[in-house]
Amino acid sequence: MAADLGELLVPYMPTIRVPRTGDRVFKSECAFSYDSPESEGGLYVCMNTFLGFGREHVERHYRKTGQSVYMHLKRHIKEKATGAAGGAIPRRRNGKVFLDLELNRDFNGEDYEYEDEAKLVIFPDHYEIPLPNIEELPALVTIACDAVLNAASAYKKQDPESWEEEIQVSRHARSLRQLDNGVKIPPSGWKCQKCEMRENLWLNLTDGAVLCGKWFFDGSGGNGHALEHYRETNFPLAVKLDTINPDGADVYSFEEEEAVLDPHISEHLSHFGIDMLQLQQPTENGHHTDNNARQRVSEWEVIQESGMKLKAVYGSGYTGIKNLGNSCYLSTIMQVLFSIPEFQRMYVGNLQRIYDYSPLDPTQDFATQMAKLGYGLLSGQYSKPPMKSELIEQVMKEEYKHQQRGVSPRMFKGLVSKGHPEFSSNRQQDAHEFLLHIINLVERNSAGSENPSDVFRFLVEERVQCCQTRRVRYTQRVDYLIQLPAPIECATNRGKGTLHTPSLPPPVEANNRTARTI
Repeated sequence: MAADLGELLVPYMPTIRVPRTGDRVFKSECAFSYDSPESEGGLYVCMNTFLGFGREHVERHYRKTGQSVYMHLKRHIKEKATGAAGGAIPRRRNGKVFLDLELNRDFNGEDYEYEDEAKLVIFPDHYEIPLPNIEELPALVTIACDAVLNAASAYKKQDPESWEEEIQVSRHARSLRQLDNGVKIPPSGWKCQKCEMRENLWLNLTDGAVLCGKWFFDGSGGNGHALEHYRETNFPLAVKLDTINPDGADVYSFEEEEAVLDPHISEHLSHFGIDMLQLQQPTENGHHTDNNARQRVSEWEVIQESGMKLKAVYGSGYTGIKNLGNSCYLSTIMQVLFSIPEFQRMYVGNLQRIYDYSPLDPTQDFATQMAKLGYGLLSGQYSKPPMKSELIEQVMKEEYKHQQRGVSPRMFKGLVSKGHPEFSSNRQQDAHEFLLHIINLVERNSAGSENPSDVFRFLVEERVQCCQTRRVRYTQRVDYLIQLPAPIECATNRGKGTLHTPSLPPPVEANNRTARTI
């Protein structure tokens, strides 16, 4: 058998490579779709280019390149069996879990176990060689297979380790001025000094004023007195009272307009009589718990409609986008663009032609990745309802945890943000700037063909008149976005705190988080 396999692979040996330093191994996502090893058909990784392809796209790559040897990766996910007492059986280390992959679904690792399967597949006959098969394969093939299996997936190093944003130390933390005004803050019973509100309270670290945060669009949250206080005093830092615990607290900088770190928070709080190690909230049964456990109103809870029973929707137009770490700006813009008929027609309507004429490396082709994302959002392929049998089983357990899989725009983001100092990071960005960036890429890649971004183009005519000669000059320029300033004096709800003027709908996301604001 060893000789047979060796002879079988001889014609293909020149095409099988061992990944070198710098080679990216796309073993977690298809270049043309969002198929992965967890998908029904698994993922095929070319043993020459190390590009990944789903079952419906691997034949295209074979026909275009003539590459015949692929590694087929399949991850089987199953729910753990339960013991006689009803508890989950402790997970044993499974020798068949050998793929260095991040999960593409939101499974609880404690409730599921995984079994990985790998084999070499030779096209066009689809001849399969199970792996590992060290004794029967030529040494070069064995080394190449081990290298692919052990390589980190192409975008794993770019993914954030958590959903948390990258919070920087405030420039005011080291030199913060604190007034010796005798103010001491009690361990509980806080309320806003201006409206007596008892939720969403912030302590100004300069003068000890306890004031409420901003008003949310549903009428909850606060009246914005903390922000008003900053505008009157320019005292920059405030800490959210119900987040203080022995490990730290949530600090916001009004001047920097973002959440920040304060390395001296313990010292700053002790100035007002607050001991971080002792500040705990008594519960009804007399025990103590961390203040983070207190139920509090947040803007994110309002957006998510927390506490309400919502009906899940599936299908075309209801596909979520996974958050890559503060990537809401990307999700919002791309969902808006693919709601426009011209973008749908250009990329989704021409999907097969774009794929057929894509370059040898489709991960670096703008049109291919636009078509991939557009199809992922509009086809409903990645937003399917649970099977009837699965739904019945979940109802019998009195739990319903099924969530749509959604799409993860890692490959798209990696391409459109390449070389850009801001969009290539995991920091929050401005949606307006990203839209202009995408329009620029669309125009650059639409030379000689239809340009869908023309739907945004308009002509601006500027008239300049000399005050002395009264002579007039007209100039014209092309623009894509018109700004509509809203004078604060025209607001009808000025007394309700910070105004919200959303210009874009929030993205539909498979996973998401929002930074705390006040």
